[in-house]
Amino acid sequence: MSARLHYRSLAAAALRGLGDTHQQIASSDLPPTLVDLVYLRVSQINGCTYCLSTHSRDLLKAGVSMDKLMLLPAWREAGDVYSEIERAALQWAESLTLVSSTGAPDADYEVLVANFNDTDAAFLTIAIGLINTYNRMAIGFRQPPVRLS
Repeated sequence: MSARLHYRSLAAAALRGLGDTHQQIASSDLPPTLVDLVYLRVSQINGCTYCLSTHSRDLLKAGVSMDKLMLLPAWREAGDVYSEIERAALQWAESLTLVSSTGAPDADYEVLVANFNDTDAAFLTIAIGLINTYNRMAIGFRQPPVRLS
């Protein structure tokens, strides 16, 4: 697979804006591994190989267990591998990523606000939107994955 165009140089100023948003999320009170789990799950749903390779590596570097990484596609059935807050974040991430079919139901929102304060819920929602944007650029322009080896 070869890249379709080099959007990073062609739209550098716009990407800096997304990078600023990424930094704001990283500076929020959300745990970095939680954000990366969400980024990885959304990237799995969207099939973004570039982001799958990037966020898998970030989680491995952070010491996240292999069980947590390998079971992420089936997190609902993984029992206590994921904490209540991780499960709430993953549920919200899936609901928003698949919003055209889910409609972001009240039940998913209620789980979100039961586990996150308003500020963290806002930052989590922005993070979900951001990774969906990055996925669409990487998939649309055929950004190759980062090799782990």
